Amino acid sequence: MHSSLNRAQAVFGFFTTVACVVAAVAALSTLLFPTTATTASVQLKNVQVAKGRPHYYSSKRSEYAQIRFDLDADLTPLFNWNTKQLFVYVYASYSSSNDQNSLLPDSEAVIWDTIISAPASPYSWDKLKEQALDALPAPVLAKISPGSVKSSKRTSSKASKKAKAKADVKEEALPGVLRLRGQKAKYQISDITGVLAERQNVTLAVGWNVQPWVGALWWSPGSGAALRTEGTVLRSEAFDFPALKGKKVESQSQSQSESV
Repeated sequence: MHSSLNRAQAVFGFFTTVACVVAAVAALSTLLFPTTATTASVQLKNVQVAKGRPHYYSSKRSEYAQIRFDLDADLTPLFNWNTKQLFVYVYASYSSSNDQNSLLPDSEAVIWDTIISAPASPYSWDKLKEQALDALPAPVLAKISPGSVKSSKRTSSKASKKAKAKADVKEEALPGVLRLRGQKAKYQISDITGVLAERQNVTLAVGWNVQPWVGALWWSPGSGAALRTEGTVLRSEAFDFPALKGKKVESQSQSQSESV
């Protein structure tokens, strides 16, 4: 006859085995969702190079670039029932040196990012809680949460209908669609050398990281990771960082003084 402790250990072992199997099936089931329709493109809107303190904690003045860009992305195929959230970022690739014959690899810097959460499941805790509260009668609801019961005199029927319509539209909207125009970069680009002006062959690209509820992380195409989603990612046209503000004016004034 087994003791209570042995029975509890057997039940716990069986539970963990079933949980691991269910988690593995959930992680592998995401392979059934195609992501070939994923598209993303970014284009440069404006770029400026200035000299100062790129960050409040910078100990010295250096050159840094400020970028504005246009972003068009449809990342809805990346959302499935196992997707928790999506981390999207825009990064810039540029030459590590002004020397065209340099053998150094290109530098990369993230200039903008955002987190897109997956829509709430109808079986999530928040949804079930709302359904349970709506099913309770008003007196019981007032005892549980007095602040949640609103007077009908304060809210008109038209306002409630409009609010409900907006909530329905928000719930039906699929996440992952980004349309940004003239977006300012969150992070400025700086270099360890302190010199960034007139760097050549600069391009912008979009990347993402799919963070599931269970399973491995998936990255965007071209990221170099082992697990990559499919899709079309278009880089921006190559451009050069402009000269530092006031540099041309100073060079002209020096040439004029030398000629005199």
